[in-house]
Amino acid sequence: MRRLFIAAGLTTLLVTVLIVYTLVKDAVSFFIDVPKYELWTIGWFPRRGFFDIKTLVVGSLMVTGVAMLIAVPLGLGVAVYLSEFARPRVRRVLKPIVEVLAGIPSVVLGYFAISFINPNIVTVLAPGANKAFNIAAAGVAVGILTIPIIASVAEDALRAVPLSLREASYGLGARRVATTFRVVLPASISGVVAALILGISRAVGETMVVAIAAGAVGGGLFSTDPFQPGQTMTAAMAALGFGSDQVAGDGLAFQSLFFIGFLLFVLTFLLNLLGDRLVRRVREEY
Repeated sequence: MRRLFIAAGLTTLLVTVLIVYTLVKDAVSFFIDVPKYELWTIGWFPRRGFFDIKTLVVGSLMVTGVAMLIAVPLGLGVAVYLSEFARPRVRRVLKPIVEVLAGIPSVVLGYFAISFINPNIVTVLAPGANKAFNIAAAGVAVGILTIPIIASVAEDALRAVPLSLREASYGLGARRVATTFRVVLPASISGVVAALILGISRAVGETMVVAIAAGAVGGGLFSTDPFQPGQTMTAAMAALGFGSDQVAGDGLAFQSLFFIGFLLFVLTFLLNLLGDRLVRRVREEY
C-alpha cells in the first residue's frame, strides 16, 4: 500500500509537470513566432491574425470586478449571519441552500444572465447598455456563482474563532454586533482573506457564463465599457476551440490557445501567492 500511494503521488506530480511543460513550450513558441505588433491591436480576432492581449486582460478584470461587487458583500453578509446571528434551526436550513447554489451549472447561469439579468437589471440601471450581451450582466452572473464559495469559507473561518473571545467581549459589556465586527471578524481575518482570494480565482477562471453572456463569440474589440460586449481569457479559449479539434484560421490561432492558458495560469498563480502571503501576515493562532 505504501508503494501504491507513493506511485499515486508521483503520477500526480508527473501529470502536473507535463501540463505545465506543454503550456509553457507552446506559449513560448507562439510568442516567438507572432509579430509583436499583433499583440497590441484593435481587438482579439485570432482567426484573422489579431491577438490583442489587453482586450482579454481588461475584459477578465472587468468581469471579476463586477462579480466581486456582488459576491463580497453578499457572501460575507451570509457568512456573518449564519455564524453569529442565525438560530441553529435556521442555520441548518439556510446553509444547505447556500451550498446548493454552488451546484447550479454555470451554463444555466449564463442563459439566466441574458434572459433575466440583462433585460431586467442591467439595462434598467444603465439604459445605454447593450440589449443582448454585455460584460456587466456576465459579471453579475459570475458574482452569483461566487457567493456560495465566499460564504462557505468565510463562515467556517468565523465559527473557528474560540468561544472564549466572544464571552470575554460580552463580559466587557459589548453587544453582539460590536462583538461580531470588532472581535470575531478581526480574529478570523486570515480565513476571510482566503475566502476572498478563492472567490477572485473562481471568478477569473469562470468560462461558460462569460462565453454565453459577455457576447464576444469568436473575437471582440477592445473596450473599457462594462455595458458593452467584451471578451475574457477563458471565453476566448472556449470560443476559439468550439466546433473542431483543430482551430481553423490564422496559422498561429491554435498556439494562441496555449498562450492565453499560460497567461491565465500566471494570473491565478500570482493571486494564490498573494493570498498565501496575506494569510500568513494576518493569521491569528489560538
